[in-house]
Amino acid sequence: MTHLATVLLTTALAIVFALLTATAAGVLARLDGATHPTALLRAATAFAATLTLAAALAGALAQFLT
Repeated sequence: MTHLATVLLTTALAIVFALLTATAAGVLARLDGATHPTALLRAATAFAATLTLAAALAGALAQFLT
């Protein structure tokens, strides 16, 4: 039970952090003068990169801890 709660909490935290990163990337792109589609593309790229980094880190930690 505790393991499941830890996994769910960590997943939720990674998603929230990815959303914050995507929002910051989109806002900074708009402040830089990018169009709305370009800013959305940059935000989506930042979101995907953050989730990919979190997944890679989780995989590395899983191999290290087992």
